[in-house]
Amino acid sequence: MSKKKIKKQKAKKSLLRFLVFGVTCIVSSCFIILSISKLWTQIYSKYKEKIELDNKLVELKKEEKQLIIDAEKMEDPEYVARYLREKYLYSKDGEYIIRMPE
Repeated sequence: MSKKKIKKQKAKKSLLRFLVFGVTCIVSSCFIILSISKLWTQIYSKYKEKIELDNKLVELKKEEKQLIIDAEKMEDPEYVARYLREKYLYSKDGEYIIRMPE
């Protein structure tokens, strides 16, 4: 074979190697970018969920404090009697309940 043919074959081989390497790099880069973007979206959604749960925790702690206060009040028999009279319209003997429109 002549030197020109050998050089052409070497040039074709090197071009083919370059194309295969280039395509492999592009495909792997796309895969990495897609994987990173998917992970970031998952992280962002978990972050939003954490914020919502933190807000809910604050509300539940407030509600818990109020329930503890109510439970302590319910231990007092006078408070329970007054509460039942106001809330459920119970009356003592000889009392009349008159509802006033608000």
